[in-house]
This record gives sequence, structure tokens and C-alpha cells, in this order.
Amino acid sequence: MIALNGLVDLHCHLDLYPDHEAAILEAEAAGVFTLTVTTTPKAWQRNLELTKATRYVRAALGLHPQLVAERFHELPIWDAHLPETRYIGEVGLDAGPRYYRSFDLQKEVFAHVLCECAKAGNKVITVHSVRAAKAVLDHIEAHLPAGRGRIVLHWFTGTKSESRRAIDMGCYFSINSTMLDNERHREMVSTIPLDRILTETDGPFTKIGERPSRPSDVIITVAALGQLHNVPPNEIAVTIRNNLRRLLGEL
Repeated sequence: MIALNGLVDLHCHLDLYPDHEAAILEAEAAGVFTLTVTTTPKAWQRNLELTKATRYVRAALGLHPQLVAERFHELPIWDAHLPETRYIGEVGLDAGPRYYRSFDLQKEVFAHVLCECAKAGNKVITVHSVRAAKAVLDHIEAHLPAGRGRIVLHWFTGTKSESRRAIDMGCYFSINSTMLDNERHREMVSTIPLDRILTETDGPFTKIGERPSRPSDVIITVAALGQLHNVPPNEIAVTIRNNLRRLLGEL
């Protein structure tokens, strides 16, 4: 039996659940280290207020690439709040058909985010990279010097060669159960060293049956990773917890 206490959900949108406060309290009660990302800078303040006194839940400051076209004007708000947190996300690039029209603007915003994080130092950045793995890695190389921050590639679906490049750059990867349901993605995940893997739900965008995923559902991902690597799930849970400690202690 895998204990919930001490598991890790490094990418979840708790502010998008019907009851934001209840979602945070549930993650806190379960003892799951949860990073609740924000999609717009204007949403940051409430997320911060609800997580200030929590032991296990932390808020990340973001500007989601899918919202850049309509929320670009909030970038100065993002800048103003940057000193308030160590955690940044959701940020990155999305070259999918619905968002490609804003791709140049996304790249401008992502470069700015990385440069400001590099200046500040000591930031943990959770990054979106849909159909844009190469561009994301190029931006990280160009704008975030080694030792100035740590990247976690959220729901990474790049090629094996792109994942190898990311590994060589020192990136971590947050994996969810939906990824492991896809044969191609599962094959890519199997090539990532276990010491670079973290878990996530990306709830409420992923589901368990008919309901949105909750942070405690990372237990499913832990079990699936154990099966993938032929390692007992409890050992996977300990490895992921140690990976998180190392991620947070390396800077």
C-alpha cells in the first residue's frame, strides 16, 4: 500500500476547481506536496492568499501560453509579483493549431519570463511545451544560464532525442497518468532517468473516471511508473520525494 503523505503533485490548477479553497484543504489534508499553478497574473493573489499558511501546498505565478494573446497586457503584473514566490508556472510555449497565431508573442513572453527568473535566481519553473519542445529548449538555453533556476517540463511529449537534450540540460519532468496511458509517451517516459522524474495530475484537465483528478490521484501515476520500471511503487514514491528535495535544494 502506498502512503499518500509525502507524494508529489508538481502541476495542478487548484484555482480552476469549483471550490478553490476546498481543493487546497483536501491536498493539505492528504499531505501531498502540491504546486498549484496559475494561468494569469491576475489570478495569482488569491492563490497566494489561500496557500500562505499551508504546509504542503505552494502557489506558482504564471502566464499560460494559450492565454498570451488575450493576457499579454498582464505581464507587468507578473513582473510585480515575481519577488513574492519561488515557484513559476504555468509558462512556456504552445504551437498547437489553436494557438499558433500567437506563437511569436508567446516566444517574446517566455523569453522575458526566463530572463527575469535568471536575474532573480532560485526559481523553480514548470513549463508547457505542446508541439514546441525544441523551441522551449532553445529558449531555456538562451535565457536561463546554468545555476540560475530549475526547469520542470510539465506533460512533456517531445521526441526521445528532445528528452535526451532536456536531460543533458538538467531539466526535470513531471509525469501524469494520462501520459502513461499513451504508448508513444510511455515509451519516451521509460527513457528518462528515475532521478529526473516528478509526478503531477494537471487537474482538473485530467480525469479519473468521470471526475477531475485531485492531487491524491498521483498515487495512480506512482503505481504506473513502478510497473513501467519494474520497481515497487513505494520505492518510486521515495525516489520522487527525494527528487523533489534535490530539486528544491540544488539552487
